[in-house]
Amino acid sequence: MTDILLTVAGALALVVAAFSAAVQRLPLSGPLLALLTGILFGPAVLGVIDLPTVVEGHEELHEVSRILLAVSVMAVALRYPIRDVRARIGPVAVLLGVAMLGMALLTTAVSAAALGIGLGSAALLGAALAPTDPVLASSVVTGEPAEKSVSARTRQLLSLESGANDGLGLPLVLAAVAIAGPLTGTEAVLESLWQVLGAVVLGVAAGWLGGRALRAAEERHAVESGPLLVFTLVLALFVLGVSGLLHVDGILAVFVCGLVFNATSSASERADENKIDEAVNRLVVLPLFTALGAMLPWREWGELGGWRALLLVLGVLLLRRLPVLLTLKRPLSLTWRDAVFLGWFGPLGVSALFYLSMEAHRLGANSVVLAGGTLVVAASTVVHGITTTPGLALYRRAANRAPDRAR
Repeated sequence: MTDILLTVAGALALVVAAFSAAVQRLPLSGPLLALLTGILFGPAVLGVIDLPTVVEGHEELHEVSRILLAVSVMAVALRYPIRDVRARIGPVAVLLGVAMLGMALLTTAVSAAALGIGLGSAALLGAALAPTDPVLASSVVTGEPAEKSVSARTRQLLSLESGANDGLGLPLVLAAVAIAGPLTGTEAVLESLWQVLGAVVLGVAAGWLGGRALRAAEERHAVESGPLLVFTLVLALFVLGVSGLLHVDGILAVFVCGLVFNATSSASERADENKIDEAVNRLVVLPLFTALGAMLPWREWGELGGWRALLLVLGVLLLRRLPVLLTLKRPLSLTWRDAVFLGWFGPLGVSALFYLSMEAHRLGANSVVLAGGTLVVAASTVVHGITTTPGLALYRRAANRAPDRAR
């Protein structure tokens, strides 16, 4: 079955790579095409790809999403010069400390009201669906259409938020696990401190050593161009592996590692690494979303109830993020169009799958939580994939009518 999945996903990746410029102009993102491909070839239609549903295969889904997130957050950390990253520390801190908590609480409330579930299950959904996905967000902030339409500051805020909150979402998930399961509040706090602080220390050390080692090797002409271009990709996988051995937050460790590497390496090194990481980030996600399409829990979705499922999707997509960003418009120094843009384009994807499967691993598979979470992820993939191109066009028109003052 793995060979069939690789064949189907590989063929799709080749098409997307060959026509990448055209795909960016269409209201169809790569992950959306992969999701639809998985549905078509999955058990629901053709039955070519026969995989267990996410309820049964959550452990495999967790490992794949973990690796993909590491690659993605490394790409985010290298996307902008470190001086631009430093300039956005203040607003990103607001997005991480205030907005993410607000999104978790709103999603918890929506989940409880829409599905009629208890606080524990609702909290699990709220925590897993709070972080913004860096993989799906990349189509909104990278590429010629985005760079020509959206202000650099807004793109940087969305990128850096999506990279950082995937790691810092772990304390929220552990708090939800404490509410829903046997983990005590004290145990959740202590584990959060160990995982977050350990990840920061590991990330700083690995990023600094990696950047210094690469620079020294280049000065001595000891590294060839091929290994140089995949250096940070290998570095991300190394840090992810060490994080697993030390039981610290691997996604946060990789992101911190990327930022420190960005700061210690030269601009040309950062640019070269950014190109290869962005290319990998765009294509390596396709097999995961193809598999997700084939693993969708159709029966469990039906058991949620049609109206309840619809209310959950609409409630999360409309109320999870947009009201929070509009409320924070002034503290973040955003124009109305930037607040609406950031409020709408906070897609749910790989990071949500990662945390949903982590919760299932720690507490056992909760079919309602996994069904509700994957339904929202699928809906976000479709809705945000379709609205990216028109959204960029609307933003550009609004900017042309009321140009910003120079920032």
